[in-house]
Amino acid sequence: MMQKLTIGLSLLVLGLFLSCTNSTEPKMSEKAGAFPLYLKNLESDREVSSAIKRSFEHYEAPRLLDNELYTNFKYTELKGLDYHGGDGTITRRDPSKVIFEDGKYYVWYTHRNTATKPMGYEKCNDTIPSVDWDLAEIWYATSTDGFTWEEQGVAVTRPPKPQPGWRSVATSDVLKWKGKFYLYYQAFSAPSGKKTAGGATDACPVAMSYADSPNGPWTALNKVVIPFGAENEWDHRVIHDPYPLVHNGKIYIYYKSGLGERDANRKHWDCWGVTIADSPEGPFVKHPLNPVMNSGHETILFPFKEGVAAIVGTDGIEHYTIQYAKDWVNFEIAAVTQLVPTAAGPFSPDAFADNKNADGITWGLSHFINAGNNWNKMYSKLGRFDCDLSQSTNDPSMKQSNVLLPNELYFKQGLSQQQRERIAKENAEVLSTQ
Repeated sequence: MMQKLTIGLSLLVLGLFLSCTNSTEPKMSEKAGAFPLYLKNLESDREVSSAIKRSFEHYEAPRLLDNELYTNFKYTELKGLDYHGGDGTITRRDPSKVIFEDGKYYVWYTHRNTATKPMGYEKCNDTIPSVDWDLAEIWYATSTDGFTWEEQGVAVTRPPKPQPGWRSVATSDVLKWKGKFYLYYQAFSAPSGKKTAGGATDACPVAMSYADSPNGPWTALNKVVIPFGAENEWDHRVIHDPYPLVHNGKIYIYYKSGLGERDANRKHWDCWGVTIADSPEGPFVKHPLNPVMNSGHETILFPFKEGVAAIVGTDGIEHYTIQYAKDWVNFEIAAVTQLVPTAAGPFSPDAFADNKNADGITWGLSHFINAGNNWNKMYSKLGRFDCDLSQSTNDPSMKQSNVLLPNELYFKQGLSQQQRERIAKENAEVLSTQ
């Protein structure tokens, strides 16, 4: 009995010792001393904090200036596109990737030209749009310098009712595959914007049209390209923003869907998946790890080195980040940035090249949904963005971290009357306790 008690006490003492030595308290080493001023003097086996460890293991480089996947974004107004005086009747939004063919750049985008501005779901009809992308078609424009664009007209028209897309075709992106061209887009068969218990009626299939030339004519495939998930699966209700790239001899289409409910409590959660096929018509097989990104209402993707990079815009816990997936599936944050382009289409020379050392991007087009500076005059316009997310380009001015914005921009983000009243009430309560 005494022997068992002695063994038990010994085990208890040993357990206490191990728990102390395995604690999260820092292990101070006299040999290590303070963290060195010069990184060349940092010992490879030195114990460091999680933050410093991430600097070397998680990111391409510990300094922003040396990180190829960090950039600022700069913007330029486009020339050549008319918006009817900004009255809300003409909109251009959701540009595709920019491609270069036959000595000029091409871009496709959502184009609405209606008699009135959007009037909401309750007031819309066959000629009055409900939202900015309602009653739209896919148009295209060309440019020789990327700054001045010449609109060429419609590429994909709305098909006759009741074919998918009879109400609106929008949010296109382009694929070049074996000498032919393919446009993937959302095909709406109902006005967008109806509020239901499950959210707005933005459910629409992904359709596709193809052509022998970027100038068309475009022929509709007339079938759903990316099927919805089964009931209660994450992509059961919506598949938006199809984004095709080429990798390992296959077509990868990244797409957005949403978890949860879109309600006043913001339970809706935008995520991104990827589906893969051997040909542009499919069948597309969804990756078993979907969703592969946990954030981003609009996401810009481009091949980089042997993997794929993603500029993650608004919405989600990892918004305003640039991410990277060496295996094209498992994305990690590579940088945090600001003033991210919205719904952008980059000029990505390696988008379809299947290059194992892709260079990256330096410019593209994006949209500005508040072009009217007033939600009662809703329309969008296209603009150009420039950046340095390229191995071959070295522009230190694009790597600054202290981008200063006008003071007026901050003060425009003012408190509402309800918030001022809440703060006044809280202040009165504090004073009453004095």
